[in-house]
Amino acid sequence: MTEMLPTLLKITVIIFMAGNLIELGLRLDLAKAMTGLRDLRFVTLSLLWAFVLCPALAYLLGIVLPLSEPYAMGLLLLGLAPCAPLLPGMVDKAHGDVNYAASFMLLASGGTVVYMPIAVPLLVKGLTVSAWTVAQPMLFLVLIPLVVGIAVHRWRPSTASLLQPYVKKITGVDTLLMLLVVVVMYGRGFASAIGTWAILAQVLFYTVTIVASYGLAFGVAPRRKSVLTLGLSTRNCGAALAPLLVAQGVAQEATVMVSLGIPMMVIFSAIAARVFAGRVGPADVALPGTA
Repeated sequence: MTEMLPTLLKITVIIFMAGNLIELGLRLDLAKAMTGLRDLRFVTLSLLWAFVLCPALAYLLGIVLPLSEPYAMGLLLLGLAPCAPLLPGMVDKAHGDVNYAASFMLLASGGTVVYMPIAVPLLVKGLTVSAWTVAQPMLFLVLIPLVVGIAVHRWRPSTASLLQPYVKKITGVDTLLMLLVVVVMYGRGFASAIGTWAILAQVLFYTVTIVASYGLAFGVAPRRKSVLTLGLSTRNCGAALAPLLVAQGVAQEATVMVSLGIPMMVIFSAIAARVFAGRVGPADVALPGTA
């Protein structure tokens, strides 16, 4: 049974990544998503934080803290993969701008497909993979599912409305199964991480990301600023895991570090969403063109 777990993990990760992106595409209104993409300040800050400052922070923490190389590798992979599928739910809790949430998810998905195949071979020490090896899961599990979902929504909206709930349920069940497999495979690894610098590194990563990205987003409206920060404080753990699943001889601690990012991002983003909701008044929520 245990021999089947690695294969089962790969299958569940594939369904998790592709399913979430298809489901996003099936309900994504491109016209509304374009609202945020026309906001130059928002787009610039999103790309800067997602693909420069967050990776730099993860890389710096791996150097400053006495992390073992596999833990540092896992943290850097998390830093390279912004925006989890749970972003819309967190933005809703924060009373953020849902149109801008769609814009951020498009930026993050497209950027991840282009960025990770370049950055992983260059920046992640100890992970011997080619750009094409990293590009394949990004292309087939991120870009193509998203494009397929968007195409169905655009040209067959009734079909998209019919399929979306089923895709969401299937992906939800798969997510629970994936987490169960991760716990069974790496439960001892999670326990071993207690007392190391791994947990502190993640706490610092999420804390600095949230505080700095929100505090330094000058000129961005609060409801859109919360989208930026929540997009960064949720990490695409499926995309971060993908290079580890195709590479050979990777230490288990790297996968443990990425998997540890799942509960950490849920905790930190939920706290941030609650704080942001308290900063938005009823008048802000009701502003036309921002819901």
